[in-house]
Amino acid sequence: MAAFLSCLLVALPLRCAGQTNLRSPEDIQIYVVNTNFTLSWNYTGNDTNVTFSAEYRWFEDTETNGMEWKGLPGCQNVTCTECDFSSAITEYYDKHHVRIRAERREEVSPWSSTFEMFPYFLAQIGPPGIALQSMNGVIKIKVSPPEENQVRKMWLTPLDFKYKVVLWENSSNSEFRSQSIFPTDIIDDLAPDTTYCLKVQATLPLELREGLFSPIRCIKTTRKVNDLLCATNLRILALNMEFHLHWANRYKQHVSYNVQYLIGYLKKLHDDYSVKWLNVHGCENITDTQCNFSSIITTTSGSYYLRVQAINEYNRSCLSNEVKVDPLITNQIGPPRVKLDISNALLHIQISPPGGSESEVMRDYYDLSYRVLYWKNSSNNEFFLFQEEIKVKEIKQTIGSISDLAPSTLYCVKVQAFSEAYNKSGHFSKGECIKTPGATFVIALIAVFLVAVPLVFALYQAYSKIKYVFFPSCQPPLNIEGFGGQLFSSPYLLTAEEPIENCSVIETIITEEVNQIVFKDYKHSKQSSRDSGNYSNDDNTSGSKVSEEMLEKETV
Repeated sequence: MAAFLSCLLVALPLRCAGQTNLRSPEDIQIYVVNTNFTLSWNYTGNDTNVTFSAEYRWFEDTETNGMEWKGLPGCQNVTCTECDFSSAITEYYDKHHVRIRAERREEVSPWSSTFEMFPYFLAQIGPPGIALQSMNGVIKIKVSPPEENQVRKMWLTPLDFKYKVVLWENSSNSEFRSQSIFPTDIIDDLAPDTTYCLKVQATLPLELREGLFSPIRCIKTTRKVNDLLCATNLRILALNMEFHLHWANRYKQHVSYNVQYLIGYLKKLHDDYSVKWLNVHGCENITDTQCNFSSIITTTSGSYYLRVQAINEYNRSCLSNEVKVDPLITNQIGPPRVKLDISNALLHIQISPPGGSESEVMRDYYDLSYRVLYWKNSSNNEFFLFQEEIKVKEIKQTIGSISDLAPSTLYCVKVQAFSEAYNKSGHFSKGECIKTPGATFVIALIAVFLVAVPLVFALYQAYSKIKYVFFPSCQPPLNIEGFGGQLFSSPYLLTAEEPIENCSVIETIITEEVNQIVFKDYKHSKQSSRDSGNYSNDDNTSGSKVSEEMLEKETV
């Protein structure tokens, strides 16, 4: 028994100084709005006079070893279940650890689980500031970005903010209306003498972040003055990057106009842009109700705003409503030009892009493709009456072809340019038609070819024979050519009998000695001719024998 009491006495001070009586805080949460940090938790113990203290550590890199815990400023010995530690966090992109425990005099609870955070990714966008002004039936609103007057900022690029306003009538059955606005903007299309309430939210679309709404503000509208001097019904007609502004004139007396424009990005700034409107060159002090403002479109990536200033004979002016221009969206794609040709049983289509070949914007920025419609036209109506099924072919190049054509058929073609990137289709070109050659023409060509080839071959063979007969490439030896003359000029000519007769008429006054020499020479020539194998036949042999007998008789 004494031993038990001694153990109990020893254990009592250890339990008082231990960590077993107090529970640890649970459900640790950190809320970050802009650069304001709040730590909250739950405590389920029934103990009284309990305080809470937190510690933190942060890491410049991913290594967590060797970093010491430090007391979290603003969260030491607090009696409630939340604390503000905004002054402790200065590095918003680094990793931080936070933990908390309960304390009562010398007693402390175990540390809570560690809460890990990266401040920037945990932060919410705070509410923007707003200022309202009611004028001429509209509400002019000016929005200031979150953290505008703060030295330490979570959001370093205020120009990235987009703003959304939610508007409703201050009545029991009102409908909410939401729209995007610029930092300085006008909300129109409002009922006169009506109280409207609104709130504004800042967003970062690229990061998919939506901020907190501003406090609700209400304001009453005024009646709008219907000034007939003001230009109305502003509209833009744009085709192939040629931009024209048109408007209506209700003023019955003399009036002149100045067309003014503002580069779109100036509206994204929080500065006053009212003094940055410029006049469109060529549209100053004009009396016409239209203006070509293509000259101000120097880039296709931005937007522009236009308005018309009307001035009467008393130099009083009135500004119209504004109209927005996004060049590549506002512009319409015109019809291309088309040329047709048929060759090698193919219908060739040559396309000139809308705006002409010199229009680089139409060709490059829109990345145009072409939709080709073609059909057989049996009604001789080239444009609108489609008697046959219309076929469609899409091509990327400005040159295309169509095969499987029927002979003696009228084919018609229309072409439309379109841009998949902008989901925009242009106007169709006018119908162009061309007729394919007939089948009889093709058959005639084949027949001519079949007749011409044998005829040419026959003429060539006849020419070769004639040339060989009258202009042989091989000539007889000189001794044969000299003796016989025309007798041996051609192997195809018959041997004439005249030489035999001529040889028989020889005067007997020739002496025997001379006749023997001639006979020997002739025999020698005859023998040489036989040895050569050229120009020898049976006729020549018989002729030679006759001539030889004649010479022998003469000699005798």
